[in-house]
Amino acid sequence: MESKFFDLTVELTVGFLALFAITKFLRRTQITQITPFDFISALVLGELVGNAIYDDDINITYILYAVFIWGCLMFIIEKITQKFRRSRKILEGDPAIVIRDGQIDYNVLKKEKLDINELLGMLRQKEIFSIREVEFAILESSGAISVLKKSKYAIPTIEDLNLSQKPIYLSINLILDGEVIYDNLKTIGFDEQWLKNQIHNYGIENIKDVLYAEWKQDEGIHVILKNNKKS
Repeated sequence: MESKFFDLTVELTVGFLALFAITKFLRRTQITQITPFDFISALVLGELVGNAIYDDDINITYILYAVFIWGCLMFIIEKITQKFRRSRKILEGDPAIVIRDGQIDYNVLKKEKLDINELLGMLRQKEIFSIREVEFAILESSGAISVLKKSKYAIPTIEDLNLSQKPIYLSINLILDGEVIYDNLKTIGFDEQWLKNQIHNYGIENIKDVLYAEWKQDEGIHVILKNNKKS
């Protein structure tokens, strides 16, 4: 009996240390931002270790091997999603604009399986108690919501300062990790040649050198190179 308790203690300790090592090895966002893929990974890894701990036929070597293999798979897939944007879309999903120009997009809500009560609850968590305050709301791939308020509800409010109200625009991502986001480029009515010309104006010859580029109607294009320089 004492031997079984000792074996269980050792297996629990080894399992905990192995899982802790994996979480330290992977990006911090694996824990702080849970995507569907991350959630499935956590379930599978927990099941592997749980079965190993309570199965007398499985030893410590099996636990370490299972954790190591699964950790390698997660690491490889993470690197793939960093390098190829399309794979990131499949595994993590894309952000979805659920409120655009102050109007709820019902089709997007339906597609994302989000009802109006859930949306209102998420807005309240952002201390927004009326949809009339929202210009844009984006459902992120992690399940969180990001909100851009209308100008008159900004802090401090335009009305409080007696200033004229200006139109508010949403920033559009055009380049991520050296890859052009053609859907967004098409949305704003430009093509790849226009984007290349804009990049060349900043002395950048290759789009692959761009870490991030965004466009805003009232401010134009903003570029960040992979060497952390801003344009």
